[in-house]
Amino acid sequence: MSSSLIFTNYVAETIDEIVERLQPSSIHVLVDVNTEAFVLPLLRSQSKAVAAASVIAIKAGEMFKNLDTVSAIWKKLSDGEANRRSLLINLGGGVVTDMGAFAAASFKRGIAFINVPTTLLCAVDASVGGKTGFNFNGLKNEIGFFRDADVAIISTIFFNTLTSQEQLSGYAEMLKHGFVESEELTRKMLAYDVTNYRPESLLELLKESVAVKERYVEADREDRGARRALNFGHTIGHAFESLAMKRKSPLNHGYAVAFGMVVALVQSRIKYDFSSELLNAYVDYVKRHYGAFEISCADYPELLKFMHHDKKNDRKDAINCTLLRAPGQVEVNVPQTDADITAALDIYRDLLGLP
Repeated sequence: MSSSLIFTNYVAETIDEIVERLQPSSIHVLVDVNTEAFVLPLLRSQSKAVAAASVIAIKAGEMFKNLDTVSAIWKKLSDGEANRRSLLINLGGGVVTDMGAFAAASFKRGIAFINVPTTLLCAVDASVGGKTGFNFNGLKNEIGFFRDADVAIISTIFFNTLTSQEQLSGYAEMLKHGFVESEELTRKMLAYDVTNYRPESLLELLKESVAVKERYVEADREDRGARRALNFGHTIGHAFESLAMKRKSPLNHGYAVAFGMVVALVQSRIKYDFSSELLNAYVDYVKRHYGAFEISCADYPELLKFMHHDKKNDRKDAINCTLLRAPGQVEVNVPQTDADITAALDIYRDLLGLP
């Protein structure tokens, strides 16, 4: 069963209505140190349920998305005498919702949880689709399983606390939804200025974007076929993230996806004659808003190693990629050899002006 999605900018009232309906034995709110400081006080002042909840605070950042942090969440739940009728509210970005969902789904074989994204990236990506997990052995999201939130509350009211970089990070996933849906939505996304904070118009565009993801998720709950369309830009994007972690200079997930889509569009151009005009329009957008993730030929072996380890790759002789014939015309599980990917990485560097 998919989670219940509620699009609203009346978050506190919605949480109280859900708690009234669920009647949990205890309420626990998971936050990182950033949402604890900037978002939690607002919700506690407006929501009776959040004000009465016990708070579990973790360190912020992808580097803390690991088993040690999940264990700390379990311990806080146990020390707080949570039981199978308890409720966990995951209030934060994708790191919080991914780990919070995993912790809730596994604690006492599963307790109820609500996802309340506080970043655009989380709202459009991590809060829906039922994926939970954490990083392990230097690999992103290596451990996890599928479990939908009981409710996901999608709002834009917290985004005024985000930097332009954080806004753009989330917007990369919306751009991806545009590419896998249609040329019309792609161009609509490329024309919208996400850094000009307009909560109501962004909420409407967010609804349209999340609807794309929901259609793919409902068609393929366990990510074995059609849903892999949503992996567009992610195979190389995850490799960029893993390389950045190895460099001890983490790369924001949305930025990694934005750069990964450049490579994927180059692959699509080579393989399926994807529109050069739209490819160049997207490259121009990336250069203006995201810059470039710097790589050299010396990084190729490491990047290829990460891609061969990608959890969606089930081949030994090639790397499965999601590519496009055109916007909305998606090809999943396209085998790409190391030589294919190396050629695309060369063009990526040329397009983004890297030496």
